[in-house]
Amino acid sequence: MSTANNDLRNINGQPKYKVIGTRPVRHDGVDKVTGRARYGADIHPSGLLYGMVLRSPHAHARIRSIDVSKAAAVPGVRAIVTNKDLQDPGNRVVELGEGAVNLRHLNHNILAADKVYYRGHAVAAVAADSIHIAEQAAALICVDYEVLPCVTDVQAAMDPKAPLLHADLVTDELGKQGTTPSNIAKHFRFEKGDLAAGFAKAKVVVEREFKTATVHQGYIEPQNATAIWNADGHITVWCSTQGSFTVRQQVAELVGVPISHVKVVPTEIGGGFGGKIRVYLEPIAAVLSRKSGAPVKVVMSRADVFEATGPTPGSYMKLKLGVDSTGMITAGEAMIAFESGGFPGSPVGAAAMCVFACYEVPNGKIDGYDVVVNRPQMSAYRAPGATQAAFALETVIDEICEQMRIDPVEFRLKNSAKQGTRRVDGPVYPKIGMYESVLAARDSDHYRTPLTGKFRGRGVASGFWFNIGLKSCCTATVNSDGKVSLVEGSTDIGGSRTSIAMQLAETLGISAEDVVPAVVDTDSVGYTDVTGGSRVTFATGWAAYEAALDIQRQMVIRASQVWEKKPEELKYADGGVSGPGGLRLSFQQLAAEVQKHGEPVVGRGAVDPEGCGGAFATHIVDVEVDPDTGKVEILRYTATQDVGTAIHPSYVEGQIQGGVVQGIGWALNEEYFYDNQGVMRNSTFLDYRMPTALDLPMIDPVIVEVPNPGHPYGVRGVGEVPIVPPPAAIANAIYHAVGVRMQELPMSPPRLLKQILANK
Repeated sequence: MSTANNDLRNINGQPKYKVIGTRPVRHDGVDKVTGRARYGADIHPSGLLYGMVLRSPHAHARIRSIDVSKAAAVPGVRAIVTNKDLQDPGNRVVELGEGAVNLRHLNHNILAADKVYYRGHAVAAVAADSIHIAEQAAALICVDYEVLPCVTDVQAAMDPKAPLLHADLVTDELGKQGTTPSNIAKHFRFEKGDLAAGFAKAKVVVEREFKTATVHQGYIEPQNATAIWNADGHITVWCSTQGSFTVRQQVAELVGVPISHVKVVPTEIGGGFGGKIRVYLEPIAAVLSRKSGAPVKVVMSRADVFEATGPTPGSYMKLKLGVDSTGMITAGEAMIAFESGGFPGSPVGAAAMCVFACYEVPNGKIDGYDVVVNRPQMSAYRAPGATQAAFALETVIDEICEQMRIDPVEFRLKNSAKQGTRRVDGPVYPKIGMYESVLAARDSDHYRTPLTGKFRGRGVASGFWFNIGLKSCCTATVNSDGKVSLVEGSTDIGGSRTSIAMQLAETLGISAEDVVPAVVDTDSVGYTDVTGGSRVTFATGWAAYEAALDIQRQMVIRASQVWEKKPEELKYADGGVSGPGGLRLSFQQLAAEVQKHGEPVVGRGAVDPEGCGGAFATHIVDVEVDPDTGKVEILRYTATQDVGTAIHPSYVEGQIQGGVVQGIGWALNEEYFYDNQGVMRNSTFLDYRMPTALDLPMIDPVIVEVPNPGHPYGVRGVGEVPIVPPPAAIANAIYHAVGVRMQELPMSPPRLLKQILANK
């Protein structure tokens, strides 16, 4: 479903665009459905060796020594590496697009140096003639560990008496460095207005505490890397990644070569959702290749993915909200503590940016804490931090609405952030669509249809993601048959090849089918930032738009040569060039003439845009709870979202539906379960419970289009925000079904049943 916006139509009420808003077949569709698309593990260079990584069985231990002699004696073993084979990049921080990383911490996460910080931490790696030999040899590596006490809970880790992970880590306390070692890496604060005065004006104040579990992105394809370290010192890496240029930088820094000596070839990717940005195997494959003189492939098992890659953090939050007698928010206060894993760097900063972002909050304070624990280093997961924050705020809002007998949708309409609203963390909004997303929810068939039946409830929640811009490049070459070859560097996860090609086609006035897009390696296109943060259709699409404008200018010059006219007498419009006296050449006609009149036409686009605009969504969910088991069934789900301009509505709907499904899993079942030794006990898809088609109804997306004034075509990123409202919306629905307020995720059957029984 969709709701039209007048900004997307011309004065006659007709669609403003010819290509944008249509639903062409995706350009990579045939390769995907026929199995010809090449994924990371499909790469097989001649002479390939196979790598195996040895991982720590302990959650926290000091490494006394590593003896590889028995492993090296196994026939067929070609190389063994440890942390000593990596380059120490120094204590520097680099930005990866969806979060920064300290390079020394990254180095120690790739292969442990003096300590292991979580079960599954990589310690050494072997390359051999077969995967079986490599596995046998890795098991023979003898590591002498001094086992240390571990701490896997964020609240426990904040206790001054908790086991310390890093003896040299002191708290960055509101910008000042502490002096005492601590597991709290950072404490920051955002403030706005007068908090005390705001709460004094409130008629109702609700304060609650919340906890959320660690959850994994759950991508289908595990991490993988194949590398060749050539005799000339140049390295080629094939991998499944969300950012080939970030991989290039990380590999260069960690193995100690110039960045221009590393070429990264991005393969097709079986999902990422933020979890395939930082490197895990690429530097290992590279140094194994250097030592062996042959290409090396390393692929993670599913257990390795769960135990050793970056999930999204568990959290502890305390949230307080005040509302006056008219139903207006007067003040909000949030304390948010995120586990960062074995090294600092959780997305708690993003959580703080998002927690109050949907609303006009005149007085606010947000405290954020980044806390190390004996779990894998945390990474981004689709709107990183925003889902946890929304779970806390949106459930408090529902409780306030109940106390004040205010319809939860009307409360959101009344308090919606709008153009000119200043967030607690500082930014002032341009034109945004929070209000419109709530209005669409209110006017939806779902919300207007009464819910009947015992133990059934309806919940509403909203969510926000700020989106990012960053750098993108692309080039486009006009072929003599009228087709355009588009070269870009953004890994395609959700159909971005087509959304980018459509913007180029719209600008040139040709069909989407006349554009042939390709995602290429780091030597074949200009620097392009990561596929993440909902930036690709916005930023790389803008680069394609600029490349198309460049082509327009050149095509006008070619037409002037054909007609022997001055370029300023001619105009590019409606897919061709027009001139005085009725002169007209279509794009295809002119393309056939290009080679006869000068050099080839190659358009170039390079951007670093601001104005990415925020994304807002409001979700409605109906549930039925079994009071005897605590099982929750999702009966109906509607997700309204401001997408700016829907370039390809089918992909937009798919992004919304996919994010909702992941949010439902996060809400009801998914969690890392650790024992008291820091061992994850559910590191398979059999035990880590993700929703399947049997657990879900059809997710009904409602596209709301409030064009982003910061983009030529009004684009806003759409991929992040759909995951934000589901846990809160479901928690609110559960309350209205059985009268239990859930303040901990997941709301699994045992946990919910316990609360139901306690509430009787």
